[in-house]
Amino acid sequence: MNKMIKETLWRQFGASIDMLENAIQLCPAEYWDSKNKFWYNAYHCLFWLDYYLTLKPADFSPPAPYSLSEFDPSGAMPDRTYSKGEMLSYLEHSRKKCIVLISGLTDGLANSRWINDNKNYSVFEILLYNMRHVQHHAAQLNLLLRQEINDSPKWVSVTEHKMN
Repeated sequence: MNKMIKETLWRQFGASIDMLENAIQLCPAEYWDSKNKFWYNAYHCLFWLDYYLTLKPADFSPPAPYSLSEFDPSGAMPDRTYSKGEMLSYLEHSRKKCIVLISGLTDGLANSRWINDNKNYSVFEILLYNMRHVQHHAAQLNLLLRQEINDSPKWVSVTEHKMN
C-alpha cells in the first residue's frame, strides 16, 4: 500500500485517539463517575476502538481487566467503574494496535474483509469507520467537559505519535 496513504491515515486516526486521550486526561476526579458517566463513555469508545482494530472479530477478547459487557444486548454496564489510569492504559494499548495495523497495511490486507454479524467492510473501510467512531465520542466527551467544567481540550490537527 502507498506509504503516503498509510502515513496520512495514521496522522488523522492518531489525532482522533489523541483527542480522546486529552478529554480523558482533562476530566476532573469528581466528574469521572457523575450522572453523565464520563468514564463509561470513554470505556465504550475504547472497547469498540480495540474491537474494530481486531482483524478477526470473532476472536476478539479485550485485555484484562475488561470484559465483553459491551456485547450484551440488554446494555449491561461493566461490573465496576474503571479508573482514569485504566482508561489511559487501554487507550495506549489500542494506539499501539492501531499503529501496528496501519503500518503493516498492504493492498491485499486493506482490501480483505472485516466481517461480523452486522458489518461486512474492507479492512480499510473499518479503519475509517473506527476513526469516525472515536472522533464522535471524543466530541461527546468534550461537550460533557464544556458543560460541566467550562473547559475542553483543543483540536488536534495531526498526531505527534510516530508510526514507526
